[in-house]
Amino acid sequence: METLLEIKDLWVEIEGRKVLKGVSLKIPVGQTHIIFGRNGSGKTSLLMSIMGFPAYKVLHGKIIFKGEDITQLPPYERAKRGIGIMFQRPPTIRGVKLREILKLCSKENGVKIEELARSFTFEKFLDREINKGFSGGEIKKSELLQLMIQNPDLVLLDEPESGVDLENIHLIGQMIKKLLQKETHRPRTKSGLIITHTGFILQYVTADLGYVIMDGEIYCEGNPLEIFEAIQKYGYEGCKNCLKRCGI
Repeated sequence: METLLEIKDLWVEIEGRKVLKGVSLKIPVGQTHIIFGRNGSGKTSLLMSIMGFPAYKVLHGKIIFKGEDITQLPPYERAKRGIGIMFQRPPTIRGVKLREILKLCSKENGVKIEELARSFTFEKFLDREINKGFSGGEIKKSELLQLMIQNPDLVLLDEPESGVDLENIHLIGQMIKKLLQKETHRPRTKSGLIITHTGFILQYVTADLGYVIMDGEIYCEGNPLEIFEAIQKYGYEGCKNCLKRCGI
């Protein structure tokens, strides 16, 4: 399968502290991968490094996207090449309405903003300032709507179930499935990388491959549901004990 994203032996620091230590992975075109990890394990640091935020300094390794080394490119260049991100805690942008940012993103792809927002019962938020007074679930919907308009080839999702109540999580799952083309039987062109602490997003979105990250290093790799079940049963401490028994 054609590789969309390849990360080679990536070492990253922020404010002098190493947050990623030799991370390597490949995501083929059309696949969704999921990374499990405790808070502070390096999950968000990985997404921020892929997106190219300058606070995350690459010490060693490469980020290859569509066959191009993008390790030194700024975030806007990565976005132009087809990478989009949903933040766990995006800022409130005062003075800018959601409709305005969506219009900027939709200039090249002709997506009908009103129609798309209506399909997810979100049209009443279009003329509100971005994220101002939004609940956790409303912020996630706003972020996902922006990604749908942006239409990236690689979608980075930071804790999509975090802060979302039971009433909204099903709709969030539906939006992610639409974004990642999970509802079509045709070959998928969109790829995704989801990071999660709880793993509950798997109840709504399927993934092709799972990993466990601890202390900035990726250890386990395998069936996402099996990894999730093991974490539920034994916790992340159980993962550490398993690795010790395996001599890792």
